[in-house]
Amino acid sequence: MRGRARAVIVRALRRARAKPLEVLVGVLSVSICGYVIAYPLTLVTYPPLIDLPFHAAQTSILRHYLDPSWHFREQFSLHPLEVPYITTYGVGALLALVMPFTWAMKCAVAGTVLALPAGLAVLFHGLKKSALWGALLGLGLAWNQLVWWGFLNYLGALGLYAASVGLALRLVDAPSRRRARWLGAMLVAVFFTHVYRLPFAILAVLAAGAVMYPATRRMRPLFLPMVPSLALFGAWLLVRPSTLSGKLELGLHPERLRDAGRMLFGVFLPQTATGREELRITLFMGLALAAWWLVGALIAARAAPRGAADDERAWRRGALALPLLLATGHLVAFLVLPMSIGTWWYVFPRELVAALYLLLAAAPDWPRGVWGRLGAVSLVAVATGRMALFTAEQFLRFEDLTRDFREVVALVPRAPRLFYLVFEHRGTDRARSPFTHLPAWVQAERGGWLDFHFGSWDLYPVQYRKDGVVPPPLPMSWEFTPQYFDVRKQGAWFDTFLVRHSIDPAPLFRADPTIHLVARRGTWWLYRRDPPASR
Repeated sequence: MRGRARAVIVRALRRARAKPLEVLVGVLSVSICGYVIAYPLTLVTYPPLIDLPFHAAQTSILRHYLDPSWHFREQFSLHPLEVPYITTYGVGALLALVMPFTWAMKCAVAGTVLALPAGLAVLFHGLKKSALWGALLGLGLAWNQLVWWGFLNYLGALGLYAASVGLALRLVDAPSRRRARWLGAMLVAVFFTHVYRLPFAILAVLAAGAVMYPATRRMRPLFLPMVPSLALFGAWLLVRPSTLSGKLELGLHPERLRDAGRMLFGVFLPQTATGREELRITLFMGLALAAWWLVGALIAARAAPRGAADDERAWRRGALALPLLLATGHLVAFLVLPMSIGTWWYVFPRELVAALYLLLAAAPDWPRGVWGRLGAVSLVAVATGRMALFTAEQFLRFEDLTRDFREVVALVPRAPRLFYLVFEHRGTDRARSPFTHLPAWVQAERGGWLDFHFGSWDLYPVQYRKDGVVPPPLPMSWEFTPQYFDVRKQGAWFDTFLVRHSIDPAPLFRADPTIHLVARRGTWWLYRRDPPASR
């Protein structure tokens, strides 16, 4: 192993001396990826992704499941096959063994976002284009609407799906057992990251074989690698919860195209200065991509070899047709799928991101000359760098806004029975509040119970035990209606109360004299029951 590593280092040093500009292109590309994805995350304690606090709670439950002081095992049961969204949580839990929990979650977020450029890199490689160029193009979607929502499982699976298609292309081009094993493992990873992406991935792999059949005359190598993931999917169909088996109602909705831009990047209110800046940056990235597409297509047309073999021409045609076919399929799904299937929500808008993501694979490859590649890298750096800087500014603003939250959370005891109420959502220009689920970080870092929890939906691998020590049930969408809180009805089971309000929330607790104010920090108010609720 040491000898192999030494040989790799020696080859890299020789290449650097022989072709320093190519090495510079590679170093710049890796640096851009790190800046765009990682830099904003280093600026905050709690990233302002709407669902991330509950993803953190789910991850913490896996990490501390066997520790009785966290009280997780008595509340929750694990269902990795019934609801196989476990990749992100598993990675975060493993990282939390060796680093502070918030950093483990930020690394898990970075890995999920990185799956988008990494998956496109593998797809480009499968299409016989530059993998590095594919990764750079994928950075344009690094901070799309779904990232800000915190749909981490979906985004990770989308990158794995693209990688599966790339591996399928490599397999039909030059079959080998190693490539077959990689494809099989990647499809299994899709299943355990977001189960609904697997049917799309299977169809896309078959489409890759069919589209490239005139060039390769092969389809059979694809079949065996699909067996493990299809077997898992079949088992899941037998055991899936009813929340994941709702009726599928289809209908054509072309009017959705009017809101396509907002569904891709409309994170901030359009009438605000922040929203207008987001729009300008998005338009700039779109124009930069369109300009490259035009220039790259002209360069590729001029550089196309004359008198190429039939198989080579068929491959080039397929390399253009396949991404267009897959993107069209997702666009149709965007137009016909419903907003919800069972309890699974925000269904059709996700397909628009998938359509644009796969459409990027139809983009021309970058120039063969190193100076042209430096120009292409510079264009990506300017376009995506502006979005990364904008994102970093919003993260920094959120870090300042949540200083009072961090101060009050430090006063919360270990393993509380926490009831949280978020009345005040002002402070950001976001179209949707990042404060709604923020108190779930308390459970992620301190254990205990929450009044509202994703575990009550049976949509996640961590679910409430049917006979467990769990909070009383609350009405659907309770987290959005704190004004209906009655301390005698909903508050009796809990011993700690965390409220975000611009005015004194004392009237909420007046009917229960055992509850008293512990601290106020900015807009956050912490109350405790004296004595605490028995366990």
